[in-house]
This record gives sequence, C-alpha cells and structure tokens, in this order.
Amino acid sequence: MSESDTTARPFTAPDPSPPPASAPTAAPSPGTAQRQTGGSGATARLQPTDQQLLDARIVPLRRPGQWVSALVLLVLLAMLAHTLVRNPRFQWGAVGDFLFDGSITRGLELTLWLTGAVVATGYALGIGVAAMRLSRNRVLTSLSFGFVWLVRSVPPLVQLLFWYELASLYPRLSFGVPFGHEFATVRTAHLFSGVLAAYVALSLDVAAFASEIVRGGILSVDHGQTEAAQALGLGGPRIFRRIVLPQAMPAIVPASGNLLIGTLKATSIVSVIAVQDVLYSAQLIYNQNYLVIPLLLVATLWYVALTTVLAIGQYAVERYYARGSERGGGGGGGFWRIVRGNIPLFGRTSALAGLS
Repeated sequence: MSESDTTARPFTAPDPSPPPASAPTAAPSPGTAQRQTGGSGATARLQPTDQQLLDARIVPLRRPGQWVSALVLLVLLAMLAHTLVRNPRFQWGAVGDFLFDGSITRGLELTLWLTGAVVATGYALGIGVAAMRLSRNRVLTSLSFGFVWLVRSVPPLVQLLFWYELASLYPRLSFGVPFGHEFATVRTAHLFSGVLAAYVALSLDVAAFASEIVRGGILSVDHGQTEAAQALGLGGPRIFRRIVLPQAMPAIVPASGNLLIGTLKATSIVSVIAVQDVLYSAQLIYNQNYLVIPLLLVATLWYVALTTVLAIGQYAVERYYARGSERGGGGGGGFWRIVRGNIPLFGRTSALAGLS
C-alpha cells in the first residue's frame, strides 16, 4: 500500500466500552396494554380502562353547518322583521283603520259561510263517492273513478268559470222523463249567480279530494278486524261505526284539516267572478283609495287568523281520535302543548315548563 493510501483511510479503533444497559421496563398496570408502533424505538400509548370509558364525559357531535345555517336564517328573519316595522310603505296605520271595516267584515262573513257550506257539501258527496269506489259494483266503481279523475284534472278556477258560464252552454234546464216529456224548464241566465257557481264548483272539487281521503282512511284499517267482528256476529253498520271508523279517523283527520284550510284559501278565487269575499272587498276599497298594499295586508291578516284557528281545531280533533295511543301524548297541556310543539327553537318541554 502506498503512503498516500494510508493517509486517505485513517484507522479507527473500535470503542472498547460495553453497550449501555437497557433500562428496566415498567410492569404494565392492570387493565392496561402497550401498543408498539414500528420495531425499535417504539412509542407506547396507554389504552383507557373500562372504568375510565364509563366515567368519560360525553361530548356532543359538533355540527357547525347547522349552526351557521341557523344563524343565517335568524339574521334574515331579523332583517324581515326590521323591514316590516321600519318600511313606511306598509302603512300599518291604514291597515289598522281598515281591519274591521264594514265591507271587510261582510266579505269575511261570506268567506266563512262559503267555506263551511262547501266543505260540508263536499264531504257529504265525497263520502258517497268513496262508498261507490269501495263497492263491488263495477259500474259504480268506474263512475266514481271517472268523477275523481275528471274533477282532479281540472283546476278549480276553470271549474268555477265553467259553472259561471253555464248559461252559454245550456240556456235552459228541463225536468221530466229522460229523452221524453218535459214537466218544467228553468232559464239558467239568472239561475247561476256568482255565489251559486262558486258553491257548486268548489263543492265538486272538495268532493273529489274528500272521497280519496275517506277511501284511504278506510283502507288503512286492516280487513282482518272486520272479519273478526263478523265472526262475533256484529252487523255491517255496527262494524263500521264501532270498529272501522274510529281507526280510520286518525288517518282521515289530518288530511281533512289540510283540505279545510286549503278550501278556505281557495275561496279567494271567487273574486274573479265578482263574488264579494274578503279579498274582493279589499280590492273594491283599494280601487277607490289606491291603498293597495295596506288592503292586501288586511286580507292577509284575516286569512292568517282564520287558518290559525282552524289549525288549533284540527289539533284538538286529532288528539280526540288519538287518545290512548302514543300520538295522543297521554297527558294534558292543551293550548300550551300546541305552543311547545310549534316552537322547537326554544327547546323541549322543560324549556317552557313555566308556561304550563
């Protein structure tokens, strides 16, 4: 080996000191285990005991998206309330002046009368149509199906206009033998007034929907219960009154409540044929004083008030037919229970316990 090679690679003697003794490993405590990640130089992580898991505080799942969306909606709600109060164009003073105006209250009476008459007649016809649909007679079944199909396919406003213009199709109506002798005739030019046309058109529309509501409620009852009642010797009317109807009503009432509220609002379409309901009364007034928005707000407030009353009545009827079941709640509460059920923002029952 040359001298240059000796200087390039100096000799290093090995370290004679013995390797350091490894520290004694602590004995694992009861209920713990060690997990080593990797091979050497492992990092140990203690696992919690069962008791520690049981005593641990439950941390609810964080839902930042829900809180952000709720905050945004609250801000929008505050902006809406602010503009309702601060915008002078709403003219709340004029709203208060016309809220109980004589023309408005007379229109309100007509709206209530028309709603009640239409719903009563519509449900009477609807129950008959539902009975026809559930019968074993194919002719009755087909006719009831065709009636429901046709009426549900035509908008209520179109039906209303057809009945209002009935004189254009049939200038006179006759009573007598079919395709034979006529006993009496009536001219329809002055027979179908606006109110009568609205009553007939809306009643038929309600009848079509009510028949399906009643039919669905009856079909929701298991047929085996009817068979069991027949096996006990009960008659058909008694089976329907004591067994089928009480079980069908919880399914019929909510949909019927919606139909009633929808009919109340649908009566506003009679304004197109100059029937003086609450909306048309407001239109007549603002055509004279040009206070369009205040008068529309008057009509809106009355519709909101009426639908609120109907909703409370619907809730009471639902509770009556749901007593004994879980949906009935089983407890008292009355009006405050409605408030608590409709204000989830303020928490559960305990949050509003002071109201009851």
